[in-house]
Amino acid sequence: MVEKSGRPGYLQIADDLRAQIRTGSLSPGAALPSTAQLCQRYDVSASVVKAAISVLRTENLIVGQQGKGVFVREDAAAALSAEEPASSAVMEQLAQMRNTLAGLGDRIADLEKAVFQGPKRSR
Repeated sequence: MVEKSGRPGYLQIADDLRAQIRTGSLSPGAALPSTAQLCQRYDVSASVVKAAISVLRTENLIVGQQGKGVFVREDAAAALSAEEPASSAVMEQLAQMRNTLAGLGDRIADLEKAVFQGPKRSR
């Protein structure tokens, strides 16, 4: 299932599991498939699956219970819905930063033209 798209496999798996949580395929309180099952499903090693699980744990979407498994958090849906407006705000801020940097680049180019107009002198 992991595609050779340039995006790391563990992020592709995390994206897929996150989408399953968002759509309700993995409902709050539901157990995630075992590491072995996920390895087989995505055709990857256990370390790749563990990295994907770590991403989702960091995002507070899942919780592990020693000896029992990994489960979707009860408030995972709320965490996902709260994330979407934040991510669009971040994207907007990034666009503003890119525009500001482009403007600064233009200003630096203008300054360089003004300062270095004449022919270069050799010593």
